[in-house]
Amino acid sequence: MIGLLYPTRDCGEDDFLACARKLDPDLTVDFAYVPWAARFDTTPDVVSWACSSCSFTRGLAGARDQASVLSERLGVPARSTSLAYLTALAHLGTKRVALASVYHHDTTATFVDFLAEAGIGTVHSVSADAPSDRALSTWGRRRITELATAADHEDAEAVLIPETALHTTPLLEDLGTALGKPVLTATAVTLWDALHALGAPPVRRGLGKLFSR
Repeated sequence: MIGLLYPTRDCGEDDFLACARKLDPDLTVDFAYVPWAARFDTTPDVVSWACSSCSFTRGLAGARDQASVLSERLGVPARSTSLAYLTALAHLGTKRVALASVYHHDTTATFVDFLAEAGIGTVHSVSADAPSDRALSTWGRRRITELATAADHEDAEAVLIPETALHTTPLLEDLGTALGKPVLTATAVTLWDALHALGAPPVRRGLGKLFSR
């Protein structure tokens, strides 16, 4: 079972569940919300702080400390969406990315700095400056595709979409095909990394390059 600490109730949980079903119909995902006492219905095998911005704003050391504290408190391996991006990029051998950010440009710059600490260069970025998680949860295929396309750059080896409220699972394969490179969404990397932490990185068709190798 994967336990996800999630910032806003009733936003993008269904996208996590849709992705989990594609990975393994028997895979269980449980959620605890902020503010939370880290309580799940059952003890998870791994837990991840499933929020991009709340896991990169204190830098790489802060993200690692955050995961360490969660692991100590819960007694299981702990990760976060931001750390998941680093693991996924290392898995793909990717060092240069384009960033399709939903944040204000200042927050986007903070994520660029976080990536740079880990040796990842951002060759281009766009900032949508969206008002809230709940607003982002209503974005459809066209808006997400337009954001990813605007962010893409010929020198980028992958495009990142770091927002767990977006419903991106149905777009994973199509976005990668359209842009000709991996498109790594927050939902996908969070689940992939949680399973990777357990020693079982999933390989599945139809979910983009990250899950195909």
